[in-house]
Amino acid sequence: MEDDNEKLLEKPRGRRCFACGTENPIGLKLNFYRMGDTVRSNVELGIYHEGWQNMAHGGIISTLLDETMSWAVMYFKKALFVTRKMELKYIKPVFTGVSLIVSAKIDSETKWPIIRAKGEIRDSVGGLLVRSVGEFVALSPEQLASFPEDEKQEMLSLVARF
Repeated sequence: MEDDNEKLLEKPRGRRCFACGTENPIGLKLNFYRMGDTVRSNVELGIYHEGWQNMAHGGIISTLLDETMSWAVMYFKKALFVTRKMELKYIKPVFTGVSLIVSAKIDSETKWPIIRAKGEIRDSVGGLLVRSVGEFVALSPEQLASFPEDEKQEMLSLVARF
């Protein structure tokens, strides 16, 4: 079992991923931390992430949860995958300009190559705002072979670092 000390997860540099990339000028630039059986990220959304005034856009909320669950899958299952489906339950409004904690863990009912994860967004005092369940499919060697070689090697080296 892993300890409960918080660990920053290394991410590739120079990527343009909207959620975690370091080179996307309009991206979220999320960092991820492992604590016990959970991956989490701290974020504060701004005015350019709004749907209605002062409220985060649902697509941005979905992105936060998809990305955090994805990092949980990469870290705990050491797998390269694609998102198969995702379900969200909005419990309370997610406001911009406030600290948010996005967290995810692997569902105990996971059966390879399908990997299930659960995620949630909470406010800074622990209030539950959104819950999610995601289903991810591990890529087969044949599917992975279709990726450009440099991209494939970068993805494999990222998972190997965990």
